[in-house]
Amino acid sequence: MTSHRSLLRAAVRALVLIALLPTAAFAGDPSLTQTQAPLTVTDIAGRQVTLNAPVKRMLLGEGRQLYLIASLEPKNPLAHVVAWRTDLIAADPATYAQYLEVFPELANLPSFKGQEDSLIDIESTIIQKPDVVLLNLEAVEANKDANYIEKLAALNIPVLYIDFRHRPLENTEPTIRLLGRIMGREARSEEIIAFRRQAMAAVGDVLAAKQPKRPNVFVERIGGYSQDCCLSFGAENFGKYVELAGGHNIGDIIPSTFGQISPEHVIVADPEHVVVTSADWKAYVPGGHWIPLGPGADPRVTRKKLEWFVTRDAYTGIAAKKTRNFHGIWHQFYNSPYEFVAVQQLAKWFHPDLFADLDPNATFAEYHRRFLPIAYRPGYSISLSDRQ
Repeated sequence: MTSHRSLLRAAVRALVLIALLPTAAFAGDPSLTQTQAPLTVTDIAGRQVTLNAPVKRMLLGEGRQLYLIASLEPKNPLAHVVAWRTDLIAADPATYAQYLEVFPELANLPSFKGQEDSLIDIESTIIQKPDVVLLNLEAVEANKDANYIEKLAALNIPVLYIDFRHRPLENTEPTIRLLGRIMGREARSEEIIAFRRQAMAAVGDVLAAKQPKRPNVFVERIGGYSQDCCLSFGAENFGKYVELAGGHNIGDIIPSTFGQISPEHVIVADPEHVVVTSADWKAYVPGGHWIPLGPGADPRVTRKKLEWFVTRDAYTGIAAKKTRNFHGIWHQFYNSPYEFVAVQQLAKWFHPDLFADLDPNATFAEYHRRFLPIAYRPGYSISLSDRQ
């Protein structure tokens, strides 16, 4: 843990570095010269925080927060970012490559390592002197134990907690509004929220009207990242997506967002669909059974990788194996403002007749066109069933 003396030395270094920064460095971006004023907001942890807005220097406690930052500020999402965690590079290399192609300066952005619920590098944070630090809701306890919030507050560095992962259906819209407000992008945040609601209604309205039978569904979480069985979701995140898409999540016995059930439970529940969340994880598990889903993924490769999951012992004799209703979907839908795409895709798999005209790819392509600085490339899902 960083000592108070180390903090003081770091703070002095920070002041020296800031004093040496050339003022011309920011001259080309008018938004960075806007007058800031104190603004008090409530973050997703329920904390009231005062900061100077619109923020000009943000430190991203998780790299995948770029998904929303870029949606709110597509012309130059890096204009206000001074440092980020490296998780996007390893967890979503195809998307990182897309952003790097459009914004090559991303390669030089100061970075630090760590996990979703871990501490940030406090000395690096002090040196960057951000207007705000954005942290995942899962990091509350770790930061509380280390007193990081208090240490940063003493140096006038405010922290906001946001959430796409723990309770995404409850917290994503407030997170979008929160960032829209501190970035001075309130109108755009409301446009994003309206788009999401319309996309969700394309599923919810049909299910409410037709009331179809809900098939039993098992979601295998982080398929191929670990050999463990059977990692899944409780009543939140992808577990909630399944319910919103007209299915019954057999992992709803898990008491928290993430957890594990036994292979015996899967076999007894006899799911009619198995959904594997996966991604290109060669940075974590070289040669693993993961499915390299994501922008630009080759469907011949992803389908072949999905075939392996049918052979798992936990799926012996289940209904999904007999009908080949095995599906793979991009894992990062669990941690982004894009979960409406996952809900649409799941609904199309569970109820192909009801949603024959629904096109999740077109929905996501339209979101890219309207809100993101990168082009849409298909590759976020794959299925062994006859009807994709």
